[in-house]
Amino acid sequence: MNVRALAAKAIYEVLEKGISLSVALPDQQQHLQNGKDKALLAELCYGVMRQLPQLDKCVSDCLAKPFKGKQRILHQLLIVGCYQLYFTRIPAHAAISETAEACRQLRFDGLVKVVNGVLRNIQRQDSALNTDSDTLRFNTPAWFIKRLQQAYPDNWQDIIEQSHQRPPMWLRNNQQSQTCDAYLAALAQHDISAQAGSSPNAILLESAKDVAALPDFMEGAASVQDGAAQWAATLLAPTADELVLDACAAPGGKSCHLLELAPTINLVAVDFDQKRLARVQQNLDRLHLKAQLIHGDAADIPSWWQGQQFDRILLDAPCSATGVIRRHPDIKWLRKNSDIEELANLQKQILDHCWQWLKPGGTLLYATCSILPQENSQQVEQFLARTADASLVPIEQQTHISDIGWQILPGQDNMDGFYYARLVKAI
Repeated sequence: MNVRALAAKAIYEVLEKGISLSVALPDQQQHLQNGKDKALLAELCYGVMRQLPQLDKCVSDCLAKPFKGKQRILHQLLIVGCYQLYFTRIPAHAAISETAEACRQLRFDGLVKVVNGVLRNIQRQDSALNTDSDTLRFNTPAWFIKRLQQAYPDNWQDIIEQSHQRPPMWLRNNQQSQTCDAYLAALAQHDISAQAGSSPNAILLESAKDVAALPDFMEGAASVQDGAAQWAATLLAPTADELVLDACAAPGGKSCHLLELAPTINLVAVDFDQKRLARVQQNLDRLHLKAQLIHGDAADIPSWWQGQQFDRILLDAPCSATGVIRRHPDIKWLRKNSDIEELANLQKQILDHCWQWLKPGGTLLYATCSILPQENSQQVEQFLARTADASLVPIEQQTHISDIGWQILPGQDNMDGFYYARLVKAI
C-alpha cells in the first residue's frame, strides 16, 4: 500500500476514532520498509494535523457532496493530497497521481475519478487557503483560542505560532556515564552540532538525528527528553537513600532522570496504564537502572502500597497536553473544551491524595505539560487555600517571585510548554 493510502488510514484513525497519532502512525509505518517512505508518511500525517481546518475547508468546498460512512477515509485522503499541493515540494502531477492510486488501493476504484478531479481542481484554482475565521486563520479550535486569549491576552498569538513550529530534538546526558561537556565533545567528534541547555544535563541538537547515530546511545550515555521535561528531576532534587514516588511514571523519562541524579534512592514508579509501564522498564534496562514498578492508581495509593510515607513525590499529573502541541498536533483535534474541567477535577483528586502520602518536611513537585491556568497556577492556588500544612517554594527560574509556580511557554528557550510548582509539607 502506498504512503498516501497509509496516511489516509492513520488520519482516519485520529479524526474518526479518536486514536492518538503516536499510536496510529507507527501502526501504519510498520507496513513500510524504506526509511524515506516512513519519514514521508510522518511528514504527511503531522503536516495535516497542523493545517487541518484550512485543508478540510479547501477539500469540502470542492466536493459536490460529502463522503459518508466507510467512504469518509477518502475525505482524509483528499486532505493528504491537498497538503502535498500546498505544503510540500512534491511535484503536483506526482502528488495527484499517487493520491489517486491510493484511492484504488483503499478499494474505492469507482471513486478514483472523483479524487483525481477534486485535486486537479484545487491545483487549477491555485488560490490561497481560507482564513475567514480565527479557527481557519490559526488552524486551532475556537475553544482553545478563547482560553488562550483569556489566559495570555498579550501574547496568545505568539503561543499559537510557537505551537505550530516543528519541535527540536533534546537529549539528556546521563551524568552517571560522563559529564555533559564530555558528551557534547563526543557529539562534536561525530559531526553532530549541539549546545548545552539551561538545566545541568540538557543538550539541544541543531537538527534531529536517528538515535542510532548518537554516540553510545544504546549503552545508556544519553536519552531523548525535551528540555522542559528535564527540569522535573532537577527541581525535585532527590538525595541519597530517600524513598521517592513517581506517581504517573510512564513512559519513564523522569524516573530514569531521578535515578541518574541520585542512584541510591528507593524509587517507586507507578502508572495506571499497564502497557505504558513496559516502556518504563525498557528505559530503565537501557540505562542499567532499577526501580520498583507498580501498576496502580495514584489516586488510590493504599490499594498498592502498604509502606511508609514518601520523602519526595513527583506528580506529573494527567493533563490536556496543550504545552506539547508542536510535538503532538493531533492534541488540538482530540481534546474538547469540556475535557479541561474534567482533567482539573482529576488533578485535584490525585494531588490531595498524594499529599497524604508525603512525609512531614517532604517535597511534592506538581507538574503538567499544559499551558492552561485551570490545570496549573489556579490548581495549585486552590490546593494551597485548602491545605493548611502546604507551602509553595518559589522556583528560581520563574519570572516573578510572586508567581504561583513556573509556567514555561512553548518555544521558550526552545522548550515545550510545561508547568512546575514545588510544594513542601510542614513538619
